Order: sequence, then structure tokens, then C-alpha cells
Amino acid sequence: QVQLVESGGGLVQAGGSLRLSCAASRRTISSYGMGWFRQAPGKEREFVAGISWTGGTINYADAVKGRFTVSRDNAKNTVYLQMNSLKPDDTAVYYCAANIAGATYYERGLYNYWGQGTQVTVSS
Repeated sequence: QVQLVESGGGLVQAGGSLRLSCAASRRTISSYGMGWFRQAPGKEREFVAGISWTGGTINYADAVKGRFTVSRDNAKNTVYLQMNSLKPDDTAVYYCAANIAGATYYERGLYNYWGQGTQVTVSS
């Protein structure tokens, strides 16, 4: 069983940056595909970014392409989401997730483990 804990959320002005971290414990995530999702109030949880177990495949939602960067450090058992040029529409709870297939799935139902989420609020 993998435990995922997100951190790094907060309040930031539009145009600012935040770096989210997702630290895994209880077992290594080096063979897992990792994803970042977000859920705004009243909306469904949506895919933001994903990275394969090797880091060789990375995918982004169109809404964040060119602004967000996902990366992983398997030695630290941690995945990151660097968010630049933030917009008020990016306001949401951000979740990291792991899938045992090692892939970068867009569908949240294909992920096996989830963190508790971290709030990101972007003011205009």
C-alpha cells in the first residue's frame, strides 16, 4: 500500500508560481506511473499532468500546457508539479495519484492510490 502526501499548496496572485510535491511512503513509487489531478468546487476531478515510471512519457492537459511541468525524483520517492503563470481558473484542490501499470493515464479510475490533496488558490 502506497501512501501519498501532497504539499506546497497555498494562496498566490495571478501570474505567480507554486511548486507542489507528492511524497510517497510505505513503498517505492519508482515503478509507478504518477498523475496530478485537480478538482474545483462544483466540478469533477480532472487530469492535469502525468509522468510514466521512467519519466520518458509526460502528458499535460491542454489548459496547463506550457505553464506546468511535472517531474519525479525516484531517489526521493517524490513527484513534483511546477506551476507557473497561474490563473484564477487554476484554483482547485490538487491531488497526486499513482498507478501500478507505470503509465500516464488520463482517466482517474485507472489510478490505484491517491493523496489527500492540497489547496491551490489563485487570486486575480
